[in-house]
Amino acid sequence: MPLHLTKIAFGAKSYADIEKWFENRPRVSLTTRYCPTRVAEMEGGSLYWVHEHAIVARSPIIGFERLETGRWSIDLEPRLIRVHSRPKRAHQGWRYLSDADAPPDMAEGDDAGDVLPGRLLGKLSKLGLV
Repeated sequence: MPLHLTKIAFGAKSYADIEKWFENRPRVSLTTRYCPTRVAEMEGGSLYWVHEHAIVARSPIIGFERLETGRWSIDLEPRLIRVHSRPKRAHQGWRYLSDADAPPDMAEGDDAGDVLPGRLLGKLSKLGLV
């Protein structure tokens, strides 16, 4: 089972903003100061995007590359895969996410509707309504 990362979609005002980041881009990458220590476990993993305190989508990780500046590049497939939203507290940088805790992908044809804010999603799931 691969290990995944979570990352806040900083600056995104809506899910549509995240989608725009991926439009017409042959390559998508993020830079970080440090290489994840568990990088070997991430083969086949994804980066899960957190927006408004909820995991909303994922992008498969292609690999990690050391840049000339000493920073690291997290290279992603240039596609965004919608997942069933799950509450996730805000954090800085990236965090690990086990395969067992990762939300499932939405099936083709599922109506995602608007993304519920994470706090509301958390309260609804505690009540067993989501």
